[in-house]
Amino acid sequence: MMKLLLLHCCRPWLGMLLQAAQRLYQGWCWLALAVRIPLPASCIVLGAVELHGTQRVSIGERGFFYPGLYFETQNDAQIIIGDSVVISRGVHIVAHQAVRIGVGSMIGEYCSVRDANHCRVQGEPIRESGFSAAPIEIGSEVWIGRGAVILAGVRIGDGATVAANAVVTQDVAAGSTVGGVPARPLISHRKQEMKS
Repeated sequence: MMKLLLLHCCRPWLGMLLQAAQRLYQGWCWLALAVRIPLPASCIVLGAVELHGTQRVSIGERGFFYPGLYFETQNDAQIIIGDSVVISRGVHIVAHQAVRIGVGSMIGEYCSVRDANHCRVQGEPIRESGFSAAPIEIGSEVWIGRGAVILAGVRIGDGATVAANAVVTQDVAAGSTVGGVPARPLISHRKQEMKS
């Protein structure tokens, strides 16, 4: 009787658990095939990742990837993702030179990390005017809030925080917090209280 009761109570949960495990495994397999490199078994991929261009992506151990990601590399450019990185839903990362993400960093939903900008040439359509590019370096243990934009040539130091919806156009010092458009250092209320 007890066995039947346990079976009746646990069956729905067991089915849901098995379905979730299958989706994780399918996402992991899809990314492993798409990037054509060994994907560490310790990575968790919750859904499809779009890969475009030359698909030169390097992924470290224990990564956690949400659905709806877009990774693009052009020519010899590379996207290098360190160990224990979390990349949330809808993030776009585009490299024409290089984008490097350090160990333990987290990138919030719908962020854009692009190391290139369109150029304008007098008398030429913008689509045919080429790009200017400079590598992006995101340090270790960096937290980038939802909807932030990281532009070409930016270096974000270890332990820095980028507020939601910030547009980062210049380097961010290690351990600092920036926000706004364009992003500027933010002073916390605690620091302001200490000064008065």
